[in-house]
Amino acid sequence: MLQATAEDAGKRLDQFLVSHLPDVSRARVQQLIEQELVVINDGRAKASFRLLGDETVKILGPAQREPMRAIAEDIPLEIVFEDQDLAVVNKPAGMMVHAGAGATDDERNRGTLVNALLHHFKTLSEVGGDLRPGIVHRLDKETSGLILVAKNDAAHNKLAAQFSQREVRKTYLALVHGWLEADRGTVNASISRDAVRRIRMTTRRSGGREAISHYTVQRRIESRYGKFTLLSVKIDTGRTHQIRVHLASLGHPVVGDNLYGAPREIAPPRRKGAASSSNENPLQLERNFLHAAALEFAHPRTGDALSFVRPLPPELEHFLLLLEQK
Repeated sequence: MLQATAEDAGKRLDQFLVSHLPDVSRARVQQLIEQELVVINDGRAKASFRLLGDETVKILGPAQREPMRAIAEDIPLEIVFEDQDLAVVNKPAGMMVHAGAGATDDERNRGTLVNALLHHFKTLSEVGGDLRPGIVHRLDKETSGLILVAKNDAAHNKLAAQFSQREVRKTYLALVHGWLEADRGTVNASISRDAVRRIRMTTRRSGGREAISHYTVQRRIESRYGKFTLLSVKIDTGRTHQIRVHLASLGHPVVGDNLYGAPREIAPPRRKGAASSSNENPLQLERNFLHAAALEFAHPRTGDALSFVRPLPPELEHFLLLLEQK
């Protein structure tokens, strides 16, 4: 409860509240008034109400925010396939799939894949809610590649069932630091959230969710910057950061993945007896070297087998060329 004094005489109600509630924004004050949560001498008033200087002002409760909804934005998309039920899109690195829990509505609700999808397709499934229309599965922000989108609820539910039953085949290409010992292998290690760094996932805690990844060596690279391995990775499950966490747990983090131990710069190793490392500029990759290259599933309406492939994007091909230059 606030008490207006002679010093407040002539002030607008919204100005009075802003000056007496330093931790509440002007926009929130306007919401309080619009939602009739501000009472002056037991009566409601508009924001423009001028105080006389002897009123009692009560706030009845917090303002209720309107639920966020994704909005359409004209953002370029590479649409690989589209019909009345679904679409397959080649997502670029750097684009979030859907809005997250950022600090402001604008930050959370702009520039995502969902915003672009709404512009291009107009109507999407509603199973995922107002912030995730059409989204059946996800890719990390800095991972590029194929993602499946549902246009209606029936398609969404059938596609989600395929993911749940592990009938969808997803193949990724990843470049990791070092040479893996075996040409192929399986990582079966549960994943849970890191107890200290909450933005990370880990295989080192008990009680996590089952996660299975299969890798096959495509190419071993020995360069002046050290040893690297290009892998294809197939996953049976789709846990948060799964491939990145599993490969890092083997001691071979994905190139560019600073969150899981990859260096920010890749410099040529120092030669024995040399006073310092080479004068060559170090390599940098501003994204993770992880690309969702292939996607196979059954069409939700017809049952027909669908298969899509997209090669490495130009920035990853260019990085490989730089790495392998003699």
